[in-house]
Amino acid sequence: MFKRDLELEKRWGRLMEGLEETIGKKPKDLNGVLFLIGVQELGKGIKTFSKEQKQDLMHIAICKVLSYAGFYELEYTDQDGWPHWKLIKELPHFDILEQEKLLKIQVLEYFEKEYQIEIN
Repeated sequence: MFKRDLELEKRWGRLMEGLEETIGKKPKDLNGVLFLIGVQELGKGIKTFSKEQKQDLMHIAICKVLSYAGFYELEYTDQDGWPHWKLIKELPHFDILEQEKLLKIQVLEYFEKEYQIEIN
């Protein structure tokens, strides 16, 4: 494992600990964190979501975090308050591990920028 990968995992671990302190439960994995981001970005608070809505929340989160790297931009918010994103830069063709690494990096950036916290 490369040094930068170890550093990413350390930072990720610190984020997970911080989320556990904040919400009282440690997210299971990257998908759990993305779900939390999706709920936060939707802005409707905690409620029961259908399976389709949960998938939409994950999509919202992925678009939001990848917007920091210039891949997506917010196109509009519909009448129900759901954001719709537009792909503006082609995503790289990564294997699953590289995709996860990219998302983790962007999730860390999301928390640093949106909540002005430094995760070292």
